[in-house]
Amino acid sequence: MTFRIARLLGGLTLCGWGIASMVAADLGLGPWDVLHEGVATRTGIGIGAVSIGVGALVLLAWFPLRERPGPGTIANVIVIGVVIDLTLLVLDTPSSLAARLALCAAGPILFGVGSGFYLGSHFGSGPRDGLMTGLARRGISVAVARTGIEVTALAIGWMLGGTVGLGTVLFAVSIGPLVQLSLRWLTVPVDEVEGVRSAR
Repeated sequence: MTFRIARLLGGLTLCGWGIASMVAADLGLGPWDVLHEGVATRTGIGIGAVSIGVGALVLLAWFPLRERPGPGTIANVIVIGVVIDLTLLVLDTPSSLAARLALCAAGPILFGVGSGFYLGSHFGSGPRDGLMTGLARRGISVAVARTGIEVTALAIGWMLGGTVGLGTVLFAVSIGPLVQLSLRWLTVPVDEVEGVRSAR
């Protein structure tokens, strides 16, 4: 259990670092983070704090969809947002384009590996993923649900002033394969999880 909790928190920390890296690169963000940045720009609230608030609101949408959050779901909302804001206290946008490109490229990698760790710990999905699966249970295909959610978040964020650019495209095309690969290598075997439950 301690091992799984460490993987959960470590994975969420990597996700936060990945998002902060892309914010600092200032070359475009993933769809949800475009939304978070747009709201942050309009309100003056830190992007990590906005991420926490949006995540909490998305969780409210789980109730009519009858999705059940796990401890990892709650941790996702809080830890990633806190890590983003703390990281951005010390990480500024570099002056050189090469450094900004490096940060932009590191973002999806960190987020993908982090997702493998936290999803693979079997403590529950993040609030945004749960929204997608909840809609899928209502007969909407996963592809349509995921695309609709991401495009909506991106469009609203862009209209609010969030950064759309190279990083947005890079995140969109790379995050799926990165998460899939990470889950293959970093998921805790189900029999180990079931063994812990049986021991209780």
